[in-house]
Amino acid sequence: MAKGARARTDVEVASGTHRSRCSNAALRKATRNIGQLYDEVLAPCGLRTTQHSLLVTVRALGTPTMGQLAETMVMDLSGLGHTLKPLARDGYLRLVPDAADRRVRRVALTDLGAAKLEQSIPLWQAAQTRFEAAFGRERTDALRDVLAALARPGFRAAFARGARPDEAG
Repeated sequence: MAKGARARTDVEVASGTHRSRCSNAALRKATRNIGQLYDEVLAPCGLRTTQHSLLVTVRALGTPTMGQLAETMVMDLSGLGHTLKPLARDGYLRLVPDAADRRVRRVALTDLGAAKLEQSIPLWQAAQTRFEAAFGRERTDALRDVLAALARPGFRAAFARGARPDEAG
């Protein structure tokens, strides 16, 4: 590659105008950007986007085990534990032993956590509205469909095989 072309690429990368050919890098960059925007909107309630999502998921699942919650959120147990700590410390979630197997921990939303979640929902809805206004309704719907497909176990299995999720294997 010519020296001038290399310098131009470096400038594009430094300025943020470079379109990465690495899908992982592009997804992470977009996720960080959107996460920061949502965090700014949620700031008045004191929750970060990851914390809001966790509270929503726990409420939807009832009282999931740590493993169920990690699987649903596509997180490893270590990352989940890290995210749970401040929510438990602040009294929004409780870790409780499973009735059938006391070695298993379940995650329970507290009354304080439910109230915090209700406080955060209008802010999250405002962030959603702003995202759709900036990105467009049709593109937002299409993006959600693509992201949902990438988060499915079938994609993970297809990635491991080096094949499309809809190909037999």
